[in-house]
Formats: sequence, structure tokens, C-alpha cells
Amino acid sequence: MIVPALITDSQKELDAMINKVKTSVERVQLDLMDGKFVPTISLMFDLKLKKEVKYEAHLMIENSEEWIKKNIKKIDIFLPHFETVKNPEEIIMFVKENNKKIGFAINPETPISDIAPYLDLLDLVLIMTVDPGFYGSKFIPATIPKIKELRTLRPHMDIEVDGGIAPGTIELAKEAGANIFVSGSFIMKNENPKQAVEELESLTR
Repeated sequence: MIVPALITDSQKELDAMINKVKTSVERVQLDLMDGKFVPTISLMFDLKLKKEVKYEAHLMIENSEEWIKKNIKKIDIFLPHFETVKNPEEIIMFVKENNKKIGFAINPETPISDIAPYLDLLDLVLIMTVDPGFYGSKFIPATIPKIKELRTLRPHMDIEVDGGIAPGTIELAKEAGANIFVSGSFIMKNENPKQAVEELESLTR
């Protein structure tokens, strides 16, 4: 599955971005950034979302649990950074009780062993293949062993990768065991986003 990542600071631009990709994909990733956990700011306003696609929220913010509780009805899949989560089991249960899905996102330097105690409770894991917070960062090959490790631990789990995903890197992530691929700049800065999605899909078959 290919998931476009959306970074913006305005509702108008968010609507335009969703319109660009909504006929090409099942879901989009909303990249929330607070300028604290990462230096960039994105989507830190009261989101208005039409149910044209499914939404996953990648929470690169310090108060991820608070944001989840406030926005539980708007989002389908929550992806808080494990590095920010104070009460892992509590937030997992809260999301599940509201019939939504949750996965933990982990930075390139965070080992799989940190999230291992929660794998049976999670719907998916998002492995960052760049340092979070920017569009267009270069893929970090040293993250490949982590994808392989998680796939060995959980043969049937959804493993999502995010960062520098484009032709040339998406094949590496797929071969390592990822099955959901988030791509920001390659899709959203392309003159033909639909064609970009199709190109990435063809490389994961």
C-alpha cells in the first residue's frame, strides 16, 4: 500500500492536497509537527476532514496522547512516536475502545526492543527511515535491519516505512519486509501525483 504524506500549515492547502490524491489512494498520512519534538510545524490547527479517504495521523509532537484523546473521532489510525508516549498501554486501550487503530512510530535510532512489549497490542508499526520532521530527507540504509528484525518477530504484522521512499529505496524497504510505504515529496511534489503513486505501486508488486 502507498500512503501519501501531507505537510502544510493551512486548511486550504490541506484540502487541495487531499483532492490531488484522493482518487489514487485508500488513505493519506497527516504529518503533525509541533516545532518541539521536531523543528518543523505542520497541521497544528483544528483539522476539518471530509471522509473522502482514510486518515492516519503521524504525531511528531510532544503531547501525542492528549492530541489523540481530543481528535479520536476524526482519525482512523493513530501513529504517535513511541519516544513521546508516557502511558503506552493506556493510550493503546483508549484507541481500541473507540474502535480505531494504533501503531507506534519509532525514530531511526530507537531499537525494536523498546516497543517489543507492546507488539501484541498494536495494529502496525511505523519505522522511520529518515530523521523525522522534513520533506525530502535522504533514506537511511541503516534502518533496513530493523525492518527485517520486526518482520522476523511478527510475520503477519503491518510494517509501515516513512522517509525518503521513492524509486530506488522502496524496493529495499519491501525486500526487508515492509508492506506499507509512506511517500511525501516524491508524490506531492510530482506534477502528476497519480502517476507517482502508480510507479511506486508497481515497484512493490
